[in-house]
Amino acid sequence: MDHLPSWLLSQVSSHAHRLVTEGFGAAGARGYHYRLLDSLVTGGPASQAALGRRTGIYLSDLVGALNELESAGFVRRSADPADKRRNVVSLTAAGRERAAELGERAAAIQDELLAPLSAAEREQLTGLLRRLLDHHAAR
Repeated sequence: MDHLPSWLLSQVSSHAHRLVTEGFGAAGARGYHYRLLDSLVTGGPASQAALGRRTGIYLSDLVGALNELESAGFVRRSADPADKRRNVVSLTAAGRERAAELGERAAAIQDELLAPLSAAEREQLTGLLRRLLDHHAAR
């Protein structure tokens, strides 16, 4: 079995998921929190629907994660001036700090996951995985 790329990918994915869950969990966070905060840092305020598209988080999961972030004071939702039926999500100052903190954790998680690879191998692996994802996402 260990000669099948699909099996190898699923095994590494399982380890990656565990590391992400444990790493963010130690900070009282989840992977969704980091994805949302990072998206708001890099892409700016957005509607919930746009955040879902930017992060790949399903709406039902997105709303729950945003509720958690809002309760903690990391994001705020306000009515979109162009469409009062829609909420715009933006970062608070505390959210920007939390995004930086979780970004450091994400980097440490990546280092742990990819420990046996050189910097060049990490870049190559990331490029290959992105290519596979882009190919299958286009279907």
